[in-house]
Amino acid sequence: MSAVGHPAATSRQPGRLTGNRDFLLLWVGSGVSALGSRATSISYTLLVFWSTGSATAASLVTFAALLPNLVTQLPAGALVDRWDRRRTMVLCNAGRIVAIGSVAVAVARDAVWLPHLMAVAFVEASLGICYALAERAAVFNVVPAERYGAATAANESRANAASILGQPAGTLLYALTRWAPFGFAVLMHLVSMVTLLFVRRDLQAPKARAEEPGGLLARMREGFAFVWGQLYLRRALGLFAASNILFQVLGLGLVVIVKARGGSPPTVGMLLVVNSVLGMAGAMTSNFYLSRWGIRRIIMGVNIAWAVLMPLIGLAPDLVVLGAIFALIHYGAGISNVAGMLYVLQSAPDHLRGRAGSIVMLLSSGANSLGALFAGFLLDSTDITTAMLIVGGAMGVIAVLAVLGFGGRARAEAERAEAAERERAEAERERAEAAEGERSEAAERAGSQRVEVEAERVGPEPADAGSPGSRPVVGRGAGRAGRAARDGGDMDGI
Repeated sequence: MSAVGHPAATSRQPGRLTGNRDFLLLWVGSGVSALGSRATSISYTLLVFWSTGSATAASLVTFAALLPNLVTQLPAGALVDRWDRRRTMVLCNAGRIVAIGSVAVAVARDAVWLPHLMAVAFVEASLGICYALAERAAVFNVVPAERYGAATAANESRANAASILGQPAGTLLYALTRWAPFGFAVLMHLVSMVTLLFVRRDLQAPKARAEEPGGLLARMREGFAFVWGQLYLRRALGLFAASNILFQVLGLGLVVIVKARGGSPPTVGMLLVVNSVLGMAGAMTSNFYLSRWGIRRIIMGVNIAWAVLMPLIGLAPDLVVLGAIFALIHYGAGISNVAGMLYVLQSAPDHLRGRAGSIVMLLSSGANSLGALFAGFLLDSTDITTAMLIVGGAMGVIAVLAVLGFGGRARAEAERAEAAERERAEAERERAEAAEGERSEAAERAGSQRVEVEAERVGPEPADAGSPGSRPVVGRGAGRAGRAARDGGDMDGI
């Protein structure tokens, strides 16, 4: 499903993202799609638990929805790099419309069946992963290089907004009628699919369409080989995975602290909303820091800030101070998430961006799983103050590794070299697109000229033979020859 029109005619706009039509279509389409997915994520749990009264049944559906994070990421990345991105996203939306629509119909008919819900949850999550990987890579083909940071920040802010709004919306819709959140998700995915049809630009570089040798496993190995071969990318991913483990301890620790200090579940919910809002604020302002500090200093600075803030959690005198510390940590997380994803996608060539993104998400998911286990063990083994001091000490080690890995003259020179290489590649791509546009326009002009010459050579179409003025006036000789033909060839008789 190729883009409508030629790339040269719809070139990436160098100005603000709000003036970039194709980026806005992608941003809105992905945003409403994420909103629908967030609404169904809580609705599955509500539906199963209220229908069966079984926490085990509810956990099985949650397990089915989370399983693709571990088993689908890598093959999805390899396939997304091979397939046309626009077509991939359209088909993912269509698949989710069918799958979630079947749940809405089943609930409306009061025919809820646990295996059906588990299968739909798995399919929806798998298609969502494919969609997200394709969309992240596609964004870099509709914005100029100098707007990559702003585009990544806008996408991260969108994800936070969907998290804040999606689950409350799903809960409220479920309270109205049980099938409503699933119908809402179907509508959101339909809107997302329609927006893709109006994107004019091609969503991947021409080289990305070339058939690469080898099958799925070979492509996955190529992705791992690329990531492993990038020294600083490898270091950054290690830092992200390690800090993700600690964030799982913080999440469970927040619940433990609130309960120990006489708080209630609504208090936990309010603090989580504040954290999400500050995370979104961090993402929205990340471009300010990127333009002044660069990715390297952000990675070091955020890890140092976390190392200072995390030990203070166990020493917070009240819930207000606790909430402020968590808010600052999540503000830094919003900045760090944008910088990390931007670094990964900038480092990878277009035909490897799907695989690079899938490896990042796999490491993140694996770290979250390990972190959840570690959090339960740590918080059951010691008091909350000691646990937070241990987390702070571990974060201090990570911060030292960040400074050692990204500080110094060698890394600064490498960052400048990477920036220069990106500018060179962007300039080459723009020149290639301009040349292709000129060739296309020249071909169109040549075609128009050939049509005009042919029309002049052939002359006007003759009128009907029996009508007045039917003889074409092409030239005196031609007229005489025509009359001679009609008279049987006797020119002397004219």
